[in-house]
Amino acid sequence: MQKLTRDEMAKRVAQDIPEGAYVNLGIGLPTRIANYLPADKEVFLHSENGLLGMGPKPQPGDEDPELINAGKELVTLLPGGCFFHHGDSFAMMRGGHLDICVLGAYQVSASGDLANWSTGAPDSIPAVGGAMDLAIGARDVFVMMDHLTRDGQSKLVEHCTYPLTGVGCVSRIYTDLAVIDITDSGPVVREMVDGLTFEELQRITPVALRLREPAANAL
Repeated sequence: MQKLTRDEMAKRVAQDIPEGAYVNLGIGLPTRIANYLPADKEVFLHSENGLLGMGPKPQPGDEDPELINAGKELVTLLPGGCFFHHGDSFAMMRGGHLDICVLGAYQVSASGDLANWSTGAPDSIPAVGGAMDLAIGARDVFVMMDHLTRDGQSKLVEHCTYPLTGVGCVSRIYTDLAVIDITDSGPVVREMVDGLTFEELQRITPVALRLREPAANAL
């Protein structure tokens, strides 16, 4: 069984972002998606620090220190892109103007609850930031995360034990092992990496999974 690399995960998510969508890419792993959106697909990338129309990371020598995303990573601005006040950016997020946000996560529950800002550790970040606004403001919330923690625990759980970012907000999860939809009847496996059986995925995931009908595709 070959797990997806983080860039392969980002490329897989990019395939599912539809033409014309307004999308926020959360800090960390989701920012890689910008590098894999096809040039012939018009997608409007939004950053909570006040950018709309972000492009992929700049080529060496083309960096502009005034063009950064919310994670302080250097980005590019596509033709027609713009920048604006931080408050206006949050108004877009809270006003339901984003089609999709893609966030990282520490945990996602079987019912779509999201925990992605704190593990409760003494040195964890002190506040939720814009993640809560995105989780409740975007029409669809996608999560990118490793399926297991470093010590082998599933990040897809029955109930989140970390502080929540949003309740029942996640619609789809992309991991290094599978693509899983969160539905009213529980998590449904859409795709799995080549060589992984549904039984093995269920063994390492402590929530009841269902296999999409017809059977899940291979990633």
